Amino acid sequence: MSATTPTVPPPPPPNLNSALKRNIDAIAERRRQEAASATREERLAQAITSFTGSMRFVYLHVALYGTWIVVNLGVVPGVPRFDPSFVILAMVASVEAIFLSTFVLISQNRTAAAADKRADLDLHINLLTEHELTKLSDVVTAIAAHLNVRVNDAAAIEEIKRDVAPEAVLDELNEGKEGD
Repeated sequence: MSATTPTVPPPPPPNLNSALKRNIDAIAERRRQEAASATREERLAQAITSFTGSMRFVYLHVALYGTWIVVNLGVVPGVPRFDPSFVILAMVASVEAIFLSTFVLISQNRTAAAADKRADLDLHINLLTEHELTKLSDVVTAIAAHLNVRVNDAAAIEEIKRDVAPEAVLDELNEGKEGD
């Protein structure tokens, strides 16, 4: 058997490409602006949602509800039972669930709005890239013709050179869904 040596990952590049660094900085700045533009109510809902989605919240509830149940089962001597049928506990838990679900929905709506903005940006960039590549294929085809370079699949090249109309793609997708 041969001795194996551990695989060591390559060192990180000394610095990032300037365009990539600028994009990272722009995205970070945009996220800071979006966070700063949140209303007080949205920030409160996000803080509550963050806390309720944590293990501290779970531990707090295990302690509170556990104590409530143990006391009302009459297990703790000298402590009177205040909710022997657990009706109050059920009501408290129900009201808490109503409010927590509302806070989660508020946070999800804000997150969904940000995701929609990013999806729109992605779509815009993809369409711009598609348009630019179509124009580049025209230039490359012209260069190939000028240099008398033969293209094997001329039909595929001609198809690539056609601009994509996003409306037509969306219409086609909608027609496919309606047929299901």
